[in-house]
Amino acid sequence: MSATIAPLVKGFHDAKTGSIQYVVSCPHSKKAAIIDPVWDFDEKSARTCTNNADEILDYVRDQSLDVVWILDTHPHADHFSAAPYLKQRLSAPTAIGEHVVKVQKLWKNIYNLADDFPTDGSQWDRLLKDGDTFDIGRLQARVMFSPGHTLASITYVIGDAAFVHDTLMMPDSGTSRADFPGGSARELYASIERLLTLPQDTRIFVGHDYGRGGRKPLWESTVREQIQTNIHLRGGISEGEFVRIREARDAELELPHLMLLALQVNIRGGRLPAPEANEVSYLKVPLNQFASPSKVCGPWAIG
Repeated sequence: MSATIAPLVKGFHDAKTGSIQYVVSCPHSKKAAIIDPVWDFDEKSARTCTNNADEILDYVRDQSLDVVWILDTHPHADHFSAAPYLKQRLSAPTAIGEHVVKVQKLWKNIYNLADDFPTDGSQWDRLLKDGDTFDIGRLQARVMFSPGHTLASITYVIGDAAFVHDTLMMPDSGTSRADFPGGSARELYASIERLLTLPQDTRIFVGHDYGRGGRKPLWESTVREQIQTNIHLRGGISEGEFVRIREARDAELELPHLMLLALQVNIRGGRLPAPEANEVSYLKVPLNQFASPSKVCGPWAIG
């Protein structure tokens, strides 16, 4: 396999969450992988639907692609993963980084899940280690462990493209937050430093974009552009200064509005909790466990 083949990359932007989903395909074989697919959720009606995933399926069909992998970069905090739905439709295996088991154990405790909830990553077909490789037709994909945003975050380097999830953002937006449970600004800095050692022409595909300053959403840059123009990295910033900037910014951010719902789905590999006796699934919300940056609300209880 050749690591120099440039994959064809199609990005799908979910306007509601700012998430980018990718279909990465080999131009020679029509083999493809899907990265970070979104399972739509309307929190007002508590209904799921598959608009985003069905758009991906339409593209796969129209391009006559053979999907051989469905990949997540980490358990997402802002959307549900559509990996199981796409696996059902495409019969392709699912994968995520091996440290997802740490995230499962952490959030099992936060949600006070039953003892029999598995925290061994068995919800995915393959758990990937740093340095693991796998094929997408004539493309070779390589895994880079890149924690900081979460304990389990990985990057997929496929040919001349790197899918860096929530580490880097577009250069005018800087870098991703590192204040979730298990996150670390210092680990994020180390992960970014490692990513920036990739060849400077490597195409960087980010996990989110919110159309900063009213511009249209974007998701592709290069290592060179990140080094030269990223607002959090310019000038060879030191670890200490980066941590100061990142932690100060994170202290101002509200939690993603779907986080407490999404994580309990995504630690299950994108599945809802098992239906109860009435054949309905229920999500749990841990009350008064997370601070509000606005400091408007505080814990209050009767009893």
